[in-house]
Order: sequence, then C-alpha cells, then structure tokens
Amino acid sequence: MADGLLAGGGLGSEAMAPEPELPGWAAVEELERLEKGLFENEDSCSDCSDHVKPGSSLQSFVPEGKTHFPEMFQTSQLLFYERFRAYQDYILADCKASEVKEFTAEFLEKVLEPSGWRAVWHTNVFEVLVEVTDVDFAALKAVVRLADPYLCESHVSTFTMECMKELLDLKEYRLPLQELWVVFDDSGLFDQTALAIEHVRFFYQNIWRSWDEEEEDEYDYFIRCVEPRLRLHYDILEDRVPSGLIVDYQNLLTQCEESYRKFLNLRSSLSNCNSDSEQENISMVEGLKLYSEIEQLKQKLKLIENPLLRYVFGYQKNSNIQAKGIRPNGQKVTHVVSSIMMTGLLQSLLRDRLCPEPCKEEIEIQFHSDPLSAINACYDGDTVIVCPGHYVVHGAFSIADSIELEGYGLPDDIIIEKRGKGDTFVDCTGADIKISSIKFVQHDAVEGILIIHRGKTTLENCVLQCETTGVTVRTSAEFLMKNSDLYGAKGAGIEIYPGSKCTLNDNGIHHCKEGILIKDFLDEHYDIPKISMVNNVIHNNEGYGVVLVKPTIFSDLQEDAQDETEENKALKVQTSGEADVAQRVDLEELIQCAAGKMELYARADLSEQAEGNCEIVNELVAASTQKGQMKKKRLSELGITQADDNLMSQEMFVSIVGNQFKWNGKGSFGTFLF
Repeated sequence: MADGLLAGGGLGSEAMAPEPELPGWAAVEELERLEKGLFENEDSCSDCSDHVKPGSSLQSFVPEGKTHFPEMFQTSQLLFYERFRAYQDYILADCKASEVKEFTAEFLEKVLEPSGWRAVWHTNVFEVLVEVTDVDFAALKAVVRLADPYLCESHVSTFTMECMKELLDLKEYRLPLQELWVVFDDSGLFDQTALAIEHVRFFYQNIWRSWDEEEEDEYDYFIRCVEPRLRLHYDILEDRVPSGLIVDYQNLLTQCEESYRKFLNLRSSLSNCNSDSEQENISMVEGLKLYSEIEQLKQKLKLIENPLLRYVFGYQKNSNIQAKGIRPNGQKVTHVVSSIMMTGLLQSLLRDRLCPEPCKEEIEIQFHSDPLSAINACYDGDTVIVCPGHYVVHGAFSIADSIELEGYGLPDDIIIEKRGKGDTFVDCTGADIKISSIKFVQHDAVEGILIIHRGKTTLENCVLQCETTGVTVRTSAEFLMKNSDLYGAKGAGIEIYPGSKCTLNDNGIHHCKEGILIKDFLDEHYDIPKISMVNNVIHNNEGYGVVLVKPTIFSDLQEDAQDETEENKALKVQTSGEADVAQRVDLEELIQCAAGKMELYARADLSEQAEGNCEIVNELVAASTQKGQMKKKRLSELGITQADDNLMSQEMFVSIVGNQFKWNGKGSFGTFLF
C-alpha cells in the first residue's frame, strides 16, 4: 500500500473541476472560494477507480494488500500549480517559518471536518482502520478510536489487536494528521478533509526541514523555502534534474539532518550544565564546528533548490569513463555505420574514404548498424564513418579514447537522434576527439547535448539541435567548434567553465535562452578561461548573446582595483575590425577605466557588429585583471611582497573578432551577479 500512497507519485493528468452542488457546511463565502481554487484534483491514475463517484469530485483507489480495506481518496497525484496555489493563497500566505504551524492550524479549522470520518493510520510497520472523533488543530493531531470491524495489516506477525490498543493508549489516542489516509465517501462531504490532510502530509514530507524554524524571518517563508523546494520536487519527478545531482541533494539533506540532530543534542546538554568545566568548553567548540558545518550544508542545499542558481552554477559531474587505449595488437580499425549497405554506397566509401590511394597496408573494417555500437567498439586511434541515414539511439555516447567520428555526406543527411530519458547525449573525456558532418538531435534531456569533461574535442561542420543546454566545456577541457550550427537550448548554447579553453570560429548560435555563458572564475581556486570567438553569428537568443557570471562583491572590488596600477601585468587583447569604417574606438581607455594600467594591442571599429565584440573584450579583461588584483592582495596578506612572475603573469588571450550579434532579447552582452 505504501507505494500507492506516496505523495506526488505521478504527473500529467488534468485537474477536475468541483461539482456545482456544494455541501451545506461549505456554504460560507470563504469556503466557496476554497472549493473553486484550492481543491481541484486530476484524473485517476492506474490504481484509481475508472469512474467518478456521484457527489464527489475526487477519485478513489483500493489499497493493495491482503486486508480488504475500504476505498480511500486518491489525493497524492496533485499537479504543481495545485499545490503551489494551496500553499501560497490559502495555507501559508506570507507567514514566517516560526508561524507555519499556527497558519496551518488556522487553515485546517476552516476546512477540516472535526469528526465523523474514517481513515487508515499508515506507518512503516502496519496499517489500521480508525475512526476520528475529534481534531486537535493546534497540535495537528486527530483523536481516534479503532474502527469496527477491526481491520489491520501488519508487517510483523506478533502485532495483535491488544498491541494496537496499548500503542494507541500510549499515544493517548492522538495521531498526527499526516499519517492518516481518509476513507472515501461518495457524498462529497469529506473531499476538503482529504485534500487538506494531503497538503499537510506533502508539506511535512517534502518541504519542511527541522531547522527551518531557526532561520531568520527576514521575508516570507513561502518565497524563501517553499517555492524553490516545491519546484525542485516536481523537476525531479519530471526528470529535469541530473540523476547524480539528485543523489548529491539527498546525501546533503541526510548529512544536514544528522548534523542538526547532533547540534540540538549538544545544545541541550550545554543548557543543562551549570559548571564552567573543561568538558563544557570542549562541547562549545564542537558546537561551533557543527554550526559552521550545518550552515555550509544549508547553503549547498539552497544552491540546488534554487532553479536559477542550479542552472547558473551547473552540476559538476565527474565522468568515470575509462579509456581503453590502443588495441593489444596495435591495429587501428575503421568502423562503418549504415542501416543498409548497398553496393553503390560501398564503392563510394572505398573510393572516397577507405582506399583513396593505393593502400600501403591492409585496413581492418568493421560494419555496424547503429553509431552507438560502433563507438562502444572503438579503441584509441579508431575512426567511425557514419553513412547517410536517420539513426535513433537510446543510450549515451561515452567517448574516452582519441577517435574520429565523421559523417559521410552533409549533416542534414546524417542524423543521430537520442530518445528516451537520460542525463547525457555525448560525453567526451578523450585526449583528442574529432567529430564532423553530423546532425545531433536531442529529446527528453536532463543535461546538455555535448559535455567535454577533459581533453580536447573538435566539432566541425555539425548541427546541434538541443533540448537543455548545448555544449558544456568543463574545467581543464578544450573545445574547438567551427562551421557549425547550434540552436534550441533551453539554457545556454555554450557554457564555458573556469580553467577551460574554448575556440569558436564561423558558427551560428541561435534560438537559445542565452547564447554563451561564461561561469564565474574569480574564485581563488579557479583559473582564467582562454576564449577565442571569431566570425560567429549569435542571434535570436531569448536573453543575451554572451553572459558573464560573477559575484556581486566584484563591483566593489573593481573600484579598488583602479588605485593599484603600478604592479599590474599586461593582458594582451586582440581585436580587429574592418578598415573601411571611419569611426574607431580606443579600447585602451575603456579597459584602463575598468581594470587599471595595461598594455593594449588592438584595432577596432564601431560598426554595429564590432560594438558587441568590444563590450565582451572589455568586460572579460576587466574581470581577469581584477582576479590578478585579488590574488596579489592575498599574497600581500601572507607577507609575500615580491610576487612570483608565474603566479602573477597568468593571462587570458582573448580574440573577439568579427562576431555578429543580432536580435538577442537583452542585447549582445550582459552580466549575472550572484
């Protein structure tokens, strides 16, 4: 029965409107409003009854198990917007964390039937049918008695009716409302009761954290905690979050709960201790350490819960793909992929690719019907040739060796489409990977279409039709993309991480949320990325053409940087424009304004297209110089007055030339402050 009772177990069905006939007790104006807005439910799932009972707007289901319990209200399948409206408009509103229980009790007093209904008390050990005789709203508990006839299903054979009576007696016959599942009644009288309890149950199972009440109440609890956690819950249900990130989140949550429990126990022991003993001092130090640890864990949780920060900072997945290396016999193999091999196609392949010249040595050729099996069969130095066709794959391309993956024809004729839910499409960790003349189409994705974890990946003459983000260039990875087209990303077309190298030549990046997103690299542990953008057309993106992520404190630090100019190392910036344009811009003045004294070798024009290039160069150089200032300041604090040249001469060679920025929703360049 537990599986059928999990809150939020499924999505996608439509909400049902309430019946026009209202129960008499709901005639009050406020309750009518609740009926219309709050208590909407959706069509039945697989274990629900296949018809709606007269008088009730909700579905019912029969619990699984040996015991024949009566039908119960099916309330666990509510949609996101239904829960959102319930918590925002009716239950929590603008309450503070310390007022959650009080607001919930007030809500339940308005909608909950105080007695006369039956429910199944559900625990991890047993389920038993009870009758509700009263409700303690302030404590969020119901006063119950065992129903007649006695119905119980226990996972422990020794748990008898006498044991149940003793347990209820110990609990003074008062049970938490969230442990009760309301028995179905076709009159409609208990619809609101069932749904109200469902909202309370879902809240304490999925939203509430034991430490919430101690958080600062600077602004309302719903905005700060409920909304982001609710969105994360449904994003996970709808496979919008990488599986690895879900595991990380659950682990962080468990760690935080354990640390908080230890902290509460330690605080309790200190409050009961009256002496100034050494043990008390040690306990206080431990308490401070635990508090610091809890705060760090809470910040990490908030980073994942917030959808914007989750997107901006990304999920740092470590790829564990193992390279095979060179074959034991040293042989390199050419893999040919074709769903059907015709004689004409084979002759063309032999003439153009396999034996263009008289062969000096024999070449081993292996044939495959799909590209995934070909890539899985590759060793270092192999080549995969994909013949024209539309190939549908359901697994990820994990490329750990240096191979070449090339299409035999035009990209629009060689389509590799990924279907089925999964985290990745193409994962690259090889030292030197080359991909060319292929169109990649992504569906039902959680992560980007192409992720370069390390090594160098070259993409040439390809088309990327994205679903989430496009290409992700991780720290220490190198990416070269030329003569390619990327579009459709719901995130950024290309994400550039600190310490990476990214070269973009003659590409189109369009119809994405953002064109290119450069991650924050101002942290002391991060290296400056090396970026080159030449003759790209970045257009029709929802936000900016290029976005730089940086901390809010950067703006304050940037002002201080203008006073420190003598020891700054020069950053070389190469820009150029067309000589025909009459009006020119002196980039040296712009960059010195932002970052202090630097050398500049630049030629630029102020045509519409070159203006975006100049803006990007200016901002990236300012940020890079500021990182140098921050590093020098840290060295100075450590007493190092003469900085080592290797430490201070790190430069970002930025080549931003001839790029065109057209019809981007917010402009060619912007910054995201966090």
